[in-house]
Amino acid sequence: MKPIEEKIVNALTAHGLKIATAESCTGGLISEMITRVSGSSSVIECGVCSYSNDIKMKLLNVQKSTIDEFTEVSEQCAKEMAEGVRLLAGADIGVSTTGYAGPTGGTKENPVGTVYIGISVKGSVFAYKTNFLENGCKDRIEVRKKCAESCLERVLSIISEM
Repeated sequence: MKPIEEKIVNALTAHGLKIATAESCTGGLISEMITRVSGSSSVIECGVCSYSNDIKMKLLNVQKSTIDEFTEVSEQCAKEMAEGVRLLAGADIGVSTTGYAGPTGGTKENPVGTVYIGISVKGSVFAYKTNFLENGCKDRIEVRKKCAESCLERVLSIISEM
């Protein structure tokens, strides 16, 4: 079976689509996964490691009011990040991750392991919330890896419906 990153590059290529990433908790892992595949230069426009709120706001156009009202770990922020990177890059698909990979951080509403994945595709923006620690991950490394894989699986699903 082909790895998810190879499936993504093949699907993007077949559909003539470009992708861009805005990563907070995954810190560039999604971009790294895509770019490890030969031929990825024809499908990836850019990857932004947007760990700080300043970069989320300045580069991705996340609204300060979004962070103030909902925090940077929220559905709203994930959506704005995905849309922001898609527009910044002029890509067809923008993806984002924001969350608490652990072992520190977290809130009552969003405990450690909680990640929001945002996906923007030509005018539609989606967000998905998952707690990867509650779904079998043991540590920060696994949370980040599973989040990146989950993001790419969701994108692949969306592409297959196009």
